[in-house]
Amino acid sequence: MSAPTATGLTNLLGLTRPQLEEYIAGLGSKSFRARQLMNWIYKRGEGRITQMTDLAKDFRAQLAQCAQVRVPRICALQVSADGTRKWKLEADASQAFEMVYIPEPGRGTLCISSQVGCALDCSFCSTAQQGFNRNLTTAEIVGQVWLAARELEAAVGGGPEDDSEESAQVITPLSGRIISNVVFMGMGEPLANFRNVIPALSILLDDFGFDLSRRRVTLSTSGLVPQMYKLAEEANVALAVSLHAPNDALRNELVPINRKHPISELLAACWHYLDEQNGRSVTFEYVMLDGVNDSPSQARELVRLLRGHPAKVNLIPFNPYPGTRYRRSPLATIQRFRDELIRGGVLATIRRTRGDDIDAACGQLAGRVIDRTTVRLGNKTIGLAVQS
Repeated sequence: MSAPTATGLTNLLGLTRPQLEEYIAGLGSKSFRARQLMNWIYKRGEGRITQMTDLAKDFRAQLAQCAQVRVPRICALQVSADGTRKWKLEADASQAFEMVYIPEPGRGTLCISSQVGCALDCSFCSTAQQGFNRNLTTAEIVGQVWLAARELEAAVGGGPEDDSEESAQVITPLSGRIISNVVFMGMGEPLANFRNVIPALSILLDDFGFDLSRRRVTLSTSGLVPQMYKLAEEANVALAVSLHAPNDALRNELVPINRKHPISELLAACWHYLDEQNGRSVTFEYVMLDGVNDSPSQARELVRLLRGHPAKVNLIPFNPYPGTRYRRSPLATIQRFRDELIRGGVLATIRRTRGDDIDAACGQLAGRVIDRTTVRLGNKTIGLAVQS
């Protein structure tokens, strides 16, 4: 059950349908009121309980005394030349996290965060360099999608929330809804916040929630293997895995969690997830680092790992940030790596870089993490940072 906010009011955004039905029952009302509420909140985008007009007037008055729809506050909005939008959202007075909207013909993808900062310490990721503060609540995770939908609809329609000249930049996917896909690829490791991410997934997929197809919700993990097995039992969404290296020696350096869960364990968990959820394939994310992991021989190593399995590789040009020691692989090198994978029988694509002029591209999200912890999931203190 969602805990009361600082105002003492329960945030309805943090409740799954069964939790909302239980909450409504506790107020002495019928369970169908939960479905009515979800219809108002998620289908109509209404956050004011007093405006939910098909609810009984006395019930609305009662509910308004103890509950609210509360979303994170926007600290800043940046709009890229390519139409990508990045919001910085307030977690509390000193902490902030980010979400990104990427418009494309026929689809609109919202990249959301699950933590303030990240404890995985991947050496090439800007978010990891910020440290880790805390997990986001279910309401803060779901609230990103609710807030982005409102902001984007207002911008497209020239609504009151955003009628600035900047908002008029084109954000018009043709798929029937502005946000057609949601990916857990923002700040944080989603499976390290298992307790709050799972109910958020439920709300995204619920017919009375955001009603997204399981193939349009993607969870990306760097490889928390025990939580991947739990995920197979509790959720059914698309799975992406941050691989970034074809062998343990290099992955230990790039993705320190590999020291605890090496590639063989990680891949076993991936194939188990597909078996349990009847999934089509796992997407393996592979950031291209010049002279580090981009040679033809490393591509052939990757083929040996993945050939014959339902896998596809998404090659991501490295997005630089201040202070990094890495460089982006030249395009010709990336194309040669892709071709080597395809010749070996592994499906591979090159991700188009979006939003890098506003630091909104993959690996660039930094937010604002002031009060950091020293926990790192790659070492023996892993249990301190994982909520299961």
